[in-house]
Amino acid sequence: MPAPATVPQHWLVFAACVIGTMLLDLALFGRKTHAIAFREAALKSLLWVAVGLGFTGYVYGAVGPQQGIDYLVAYLVEKSLSVDNLFVFLVVFDYFQVKERHQPRILAWGILGALLLRAAFIVAGTEALHRLHFTMYLFGAFLVFSGVKLAFRGEESIDPQKSLGPRVARRYLRFTSTLDGDRFFTKRDGKWYATPLFLVLTVIETTDLMFAVDSVPAVLAITTDLFVVYTSNILAILGLRALYFLLAGVMKRFRFLDKGLAAVLAFVGIKMLIADWYKIPSLYSLAVIASILVVAVVASLAIPERHGAA
Repeated sequence: MPAPATVPQHWLVFAACVIGTMLLDLALFGRKTHAIAFREAALKSLLWVAVGLGFTGYVYGAVGPQQGIDYLVAYLVEKSLSVDNLFVFLVVFDYFQVKERHQPRILAWGILGALLLRAAFIVAGTEALHRLHFTMYLFGAFLVFSGVKLAFRGEESIDPQKSLGPRVARRYLRFTSTLDGDRFFTKRDGKWYATPLFLVLTVIETTDLMFAVDSVPAVLAITTDLFVVYTSNILAILGLRALYFLLAGVMKRFRFLDKGLAAVLAFVGIKMLIADWYKIPSLYSLAVIASILVVAVVASLAIPERHGAA
């Protein structure tokens, strides 16, 4: 008899949950290209967060109590780490001067690509941990290193033009200098050209690839159950587009969030490194991670940034 997390019905329920939420999203908000207002973004975010958190109940009851707790911890970690993506998206859209009405389409295709990239990362990561035990220490050390690096990250400048995506795209594709509506490709004089919107999409995809290097090992530090890892990852990032438009105007206020995320990465890295000697219970992990994030957000809102300080 297969392990509970590998039973096909669980994957079918997850697929139905995702597809059903997408259809509800389309039915409520439509698919026409438009700038997403704050109210619409808030409702979409609530919808996806409700589904993501609500799926905990299914995993807990149908798969197992331990898997349910692990799913909730993994979802919380992935959701919090994905917020860091939003800061980069803001920089990218500002750099390329992408108008608000085009941003939802770029993010939608970017998230679709992220689903495929995350699937490959997760399968490879879980297989490595199951077959090569020493990779657990490599992942753990990498997470601690990433946490320390993030904690001491300064006000670094980001040049989207220098990322891998645009460099590869410019090498193999012809680009127009102007937009053609919201299309990624356009035909001129019998030849196909990529538009500037496609160039922006390559930056978004490259950015997600970079963040997956951190976030996937972080979730694998909590559990190696493929079903739990993948579902928590996907449900966390599917609402990322709406979350971007909800937080775009206030993201810069969360100035201590990167320190909180650094602490989360370091914690799950240490959790993975000491797993052979002491396995930190999932409920303790949930309490620690939630506390770190709450403190980071409250501190960001309560302690105003000092301007003009020497």
